[in-house]
Amino acid sequence: MVTMASAHLTSVEPHGPDAPLIPRLDRLNAGSPPPRTGSISIVEHVFSPGTLVPPHIHTLEGRDLICRPGEIGFRSNGKEVTLAAGGYIVKPRNELHSMWNAGSTPARMIEIISPAGFEKYFVELAEAVAAAGGVPDPSTMGAIAGRFGLSFDLGEVPDLVARYGLTAPAGAPR
Repeated sequence: MVTMASAHLTSVEPHGPDAPLIPRLDRLNAGSPPPRTGSISIVEHVFSPGTLVPPHIHTLEGRDLICRPGEIGFRSNGKEVTLAAGGYIVKPRNELHSMWNAGSTPARMIEIISPAGFEKYFVELAEAVAAAGGVPDPSTMGAIAGRFGLSFDLGEVPDLVARYGLTAPAGAPR
């Protein structure tokens, strides 16, 4: 005899207004996973025009990104694409990648993170930004990133800034 466990519908309501993360990048609706699984988390981001998320590597999780309104530029291991609304990217862990708003209007991106847990990075980062009254010092940022298996490689920033007219993140080479 086969016994099937019953599945339960879980919904996560929006968590209120856009939450400032760092200048030019807001975090929306950082949905924690349902308690029964913990398998994924879903985060929505808003990128202001010219925003660059610097090259970085996630060592603990993979992610799928879906572009909503706007355009998102994406570079991973030297390959570049621009996603329009509805386009998506599958990013494996341990791959250097960066992304930016490739258009002239705010762009939204939904990020599906597996396994869940990295959504807490955005909460910790937002708290550090609020406590510092702006971008925290590099040691604070590095400590938060390290707890979540995240590392940055800023070597590609000057090229991306120059070619796409982006704003370099605080502390990055220009």
